[in-house]
Amino acid sequence: MNKNELIAAVAKKAAMSKSEATKCVDTVIDCVTASLKKGNEVRLVGFGTFSVAHRKASMGRNPRTGAQIKIPASKQPKFKAGKALKSAVN
Repeated sequence: MNKNELIAAVAKKAAMSKSEATKCVDTVIDCVTASLKKGNEVRLVGFGTFSVAHRKASMGRNPRTGAQIKIPASKQPKFKAGKALKSAVN
């Protein structure tokens, strides 16, 4: 399912127009993104938790040349599925 399909499903399930559903989906995505940017996590009970993982700087190799390169530290978004979501899928 892509974003457009999600919007169509939300519009149908909530009996609203696609433009209203687009605003809802975009707002949820924006709120989750803003919270993660601040370093906070977003917990949706039964669905899962969005959080930010910190990756340390490391050394890697260029596969073409074999030369060592420094991989800088970074922050990565992470999602951990909740119990209800896991059981629904299995």
